[in-house]
Amino acid sequence: MNHKMTGLVVLLVVLIAGGTAFASGQAEPQPTAPTVMGARSITLWTTEEQPERLAVQERINADFEAQTGISVTVVPVTENQMGERVTAAFSAGELPDIIYHPLNFTLNWAEAGILDASAATDVVRNLDPKTYGAGVLNLVKVDEGYAAVPVDGWTQLLVYRADLFEAAGLAPPSDYKSIRAAIKALHNPPEMYGFVAGTDPSQVYMMQVFEHIALANGVDIVNDAGKVTLNTPAMRETLEFYKELAKASPPGNLYWQHSRELFMAGKAAMIVWSPFILDELAGLRDSVPVTALDDPTGDELARNSAFVTRVAGPSNPKGSGWTDVRYLGITVDADVAAARQFVEFSMSAGYLDTLSIAPEGKFPVRRGTSANPTLFVDGWAGLPVGVDRKAALGSIYPKEVIDGLMEGLETGSRWGFDRGYGGLTARLYDTRIIADIVREYLDGDITVDTALQRMQSETEGLVR
Repeated sequence: MNHKMTGLVVLLVVLIAGGTAFASGQAEPQPTAPTVMGARSITLWTTEEQPERLAVQERINADFEAQTGISVTVVPVTENQMGERVTAAFSAGELPDIIYHPLNFTLNWAEAGILDASAATDVVRNLDPKTYGAGVLNLVKVDEGYAAVPVDGWTQLLVYRADLFEAAGLAPPSDYKSIRAAIKALHNPPEMYGFVAGTDPSQVYMMQVFEHIALANGVDIVNDAGKVTLNTPAMRETLEFYKELAKASPPGNLYWQHSRELFMAGKAAMIVWSPFILDELAGLRDSVPVTALDDPTGDELARNSAFVTRVAGPSNPKGSGWTDVRYLGITVDADVAAARQFVEFSMSAGYLDTLSIAPEGKFPVRRGTSANPTLFVDGWAGLPVGVDRKAALGSIYPKEVIDGLMEGLETGSRWGFDRGYGGLTARLYDTRIIADIVREYLDGDITVDTALQRMQSETEGLVR
């Protein structure tokens, strides 16, 4: 197949979609493709742009080259430019061999013919799918197997002040009912806000928080037949509950920076955040001081905080979480044998080094090996986190917290992906249609009925 011609056909489709080294000797090397020696090189595009993260990646590459003779050139690409860059490279027949990228790109790229799903599937099978959590594989399942190889991920956290909850006799905020009870007991602005919701539709944070709350109540964007399912009683409950969360939040357009600052200042009882807050709560990053404490470098706030990864709503008692996973995709322009070797190395002998790029936000999606099923989880808990000071996650948080974080990654979900409609979710994020409608509803400009009808019809217009 002439993929350059295919690239011209799918150009517009894909454009829409585009939204410290560790002791790796602990890892047991896995079987890889036959070693290919000689003057060969491959190119890796990555969204990890920070200099310190690139430095770790270069050390991984050097280890790989020393073992195989294959050199790796790293090209950092800003995430919000990745879709456009990849589309242009595909049309020109100049794709890199491997792309480290977020979930929202994967299925669209596979559909467009950019990713070599057969090569990725061979890697997963060689590493043993049973060593992965099923959820991270199902998110990118295609007819050939898997569109890309899961590398790391994180589950969105409902972070709450466990000390305040205990003092007030409150249950953990694990469902709509307990969150409402906590807001009623703790909301006392401006000294303390019961919650900080995402309310700025221009920021992806709002969509992430809203999708999280909707998933908790069993809302998905489509059913098994591919029919849009947003004008439903469950979405009505979600919208009405989200308005309660917004009323318990400060006024204005709120996004991730506001929620973090308020929690670090001791002025928020509950926020929704990524695990990248884990080291910050422990006072390990001077640029994000814990202003609630006399000592902004202390770990008291971390010890007084707790996390919920699975929230339940009235229409979904079992609850759900929100998960983000990153993947290594092997492209159709790749030196497949060399690319497979690099991906397998990154997920076996080099896996703890790969996770060490940013352990607080890179949970191991591959728990261990067939011989040692918890090898990588155990090693990850010992990786140092922080910027200005370092500490292992396992030394800051007890084992039950670490186990809870990992469970959240296993049980989390996303709109549409389990049913093969992940591309639709990517378009909803890119267009901000849902976020804009939710904001109009929060402002009282439209009724809940109008919001439901518009969500349904606007989303139907994006289905392909």
